[in-house]
Amino acid sequence: MTWGVEHLTVRFGHTTAVEDVSLAAEPHRVSAVVGGDGAGKTTLLRVLAGIPIRHEGSVTAPERRRIGYVPAAGGVFDDLTVAENLSFTGGAYRVPDIAAAAAPLLERTGLAPFTGRLAGDLSGGMRRKLAVVGAMLHSPDLLILDEPTTGVDPVSRSDLWRLIGAAATGGAAVVVSSAYLDESERASSVTVLHRGRSLVAGTPDEVRASLPGSVVVVDEPADRSRAWRQGRRWREWVPDGSPDGVAPTLEDVLIAAGLAEEEASR
Repeated sequence: MTWGVEHLTVRFGHTTAVEDVSLAAEPHRVSAVVGGDGAGKTTLLRVLAGIPIRHEGSVTAPERRRIGYVPAAGGVFDDLTVAENLSFTGGAYRVPDIAAAAAPLLERTGLAPFTGRLAGDLSGGMRRKLAVVGAMLHSPDLLILDEPTTGVDPVSRSDLWRLIGAAATGGAAVVVSSAYLDESERASSVTVLHRGRSLVAGTPDEVRASLPGSVVVVDEPADRSRAWRQGRRWREWVPDGSPDGVAPTLEDVLIAAGLAEEEASR
């Protein structure tokens, strides 16, 4: 079964948070949603997770108890221990043997020695891992993670992506939003959002191939409105293409697609 949204539009008053966005989430696959602040990532994921938000378009998702959801902030109770957090979450999902379900996940994330520690005393990375473990306890059909790796250390990021991969391998359809574009390379499909609209979607290779024009690396850009600094040099978007163009990254595509969208709307 493929889950997702079709032609989703969400408005809050006079503000359109998401406009005509479609996303497919397939079992055994990781679908990444990327975009800057205010792009509509969180709103999209919240609607898909079944949170009551007035919207237009269609949503296809399993019943709520077959969804695992980790919001962008939180997901754990600070005044409960690691074990108590998992006991509460597992009970809510009616997991028959919570300890048995949690044990391999705790080992995989390095949380096993800290089951008696209060969640509020964990590091940021450990808290995020605990939240994801809780969302995976019941082996959900659809796992939705809103920026699970934002603000965590590189080791914890790696641990979290191993968890995400394990969930997909186990049969879940996984939807992950991320502020780190390099992480999207791990996904089967990528949807790039900008100001609530989908600019481009496809496999990472298809997204890179969709770049309008080309990107060049220069010491001094010809047009700074189309350039961004990377290290000591600049990367510049050339709408008409350039024979000196470099192989684009997903970050290049996101920036160039946003620039193209802004220029087209003028």
